[in-house]
Amino acid sequence: MLSVLRTLSRALSPQKLRHLAGGHRRQSCAYTSVTCQSLEDCLVLDCGGTSMRFNYVWLRDHCRSAASYNSNTHQRTIDTGSIDLSIRPVDTAVQDDHLILTWPGGHESKYSLNWLAENSYETKKQSLVQPRILWNADIYKKANISSAKWDTFMSSDEELKKFLQNYLLYGIAFVDNVPATVEDTEAVVKRVSLIRETTFGKMFCVSSDISGADLAYGYRDLPSHTDGTYFQEPTGIQVFHCLKRDGTGGRTILVDGFYAAEKVRERSPENFELLTRLSIRHEYIDNNSSHKVHFEGIGPVLNVYPWNKELYLIRYNNSRKLINTVPHYLLQQWYVAVNDLSTELRRPENQLLLKLTPGRMVFLDNWRVLHGRESFTGQRELWGCYLTRDDVLSSARCFGLQA
Repeated sequence: MLSVLRTLSRALSPQKLRHLAGGHRRQSCAYTSVTCQSLEDCLVLDCGGTSMRFNYVWLRDHCRSAASYNSNTHQRTIDTGSIDLSIRPVDTAVQDDHLILTWPGGHESKYSLNWLAENSYETKKQSLVQPRILWNADIYKKANISSAKWDTFMSSDEELKKFLQNYLLYGIAFVDNVPATVEDTEAVVKRVSLIRETTFGKMFCVSSDISGADLAYGYRDLPSHTDGTYFQEPTGIQVFHCLKRDGTGGRTILVDGFYAAEKVRERSPENFELLTRLSIRHEYIDNNSSHKVHFEGIGPVLNVYPWNKELYLIRYNNSRKLINTVPHYLLQQWYVAVNDLSTELRRPENQLLLKLTPGRMVFLDNWRVLHGRESFTGQRELWGCYLTRDDVLSSARCFGLQA
């Protein structure tokens, strides 16, 4: 199965990385060999054969003493701007699995070796911000992921935790047996997070109303896309609950955009890199209603963290604005790269097809999973909303999940 990072073994083995970083658990230090060396611009700490470099200003800025750091609020109290940029410790020692530095003037800083290892650049550049399981239709179906059940979900924190874990790993999660009302739909949403109110309101209805200005309204097929590409901060989580359904067709299409993007990275690193580097403009205009809107968002199709190249956001919607932010000598190559990604996203084996019916709610990571729809006949009424991404991830972290 694909990994979000192409490799995790540039310098540390996975076993040593787990030993150094320790996940979210505090471990007793078990280093058998620790040495430190003071260079002109940094301190080099060698723990069990793994070298880590720590800038002197960074070490003083991240002092864990009560005079420099509030352990209750996890905020520094030292003024970073007041630190002498040429500062160096006058004494260095390793005692009882701690690095102890004495600074000019006598101030002492004490750091756990585990803490230093967890927060070193050498570890961070090889560790995932958020572990994920990338999927195509076959992978997801074989995983046999159970949906949360509405009655248990609304009262059990353990059920909510399992739901959030599925969401983090796969980018989609379901709640079944929800009463087919707008009120109950909203109650389930608020069990997870705060609703993000946009120009479309809090809860909104997507129905087969052919008078709607947006392509989402009507009976025709809707190509897979992410919502809110035209926002400077694209909407984080998308929720759908089908309250009414009759007729034929209209299956929902879900695609793991990260799976497709990693396929592109594997076979064409240059195409992947270009899609992370060149920013384009996205636009949404509605002049056909009494509530007129005109949004513009700017950003690359793919977004990666600069230190480990982990993919964290895809903006993909054909309704982008006129492209005039890409220089001529790169434009043809950009179109080649976008076509490469589009081809992967549209492969039938990468598309999970499902029929949303009353009682089943789906939560989508809109920064990762694309959604679309087949054409249909009859009546189809979906209610949904957007959730604040920060609050969902906060809820997950409060359960001890990595997010």
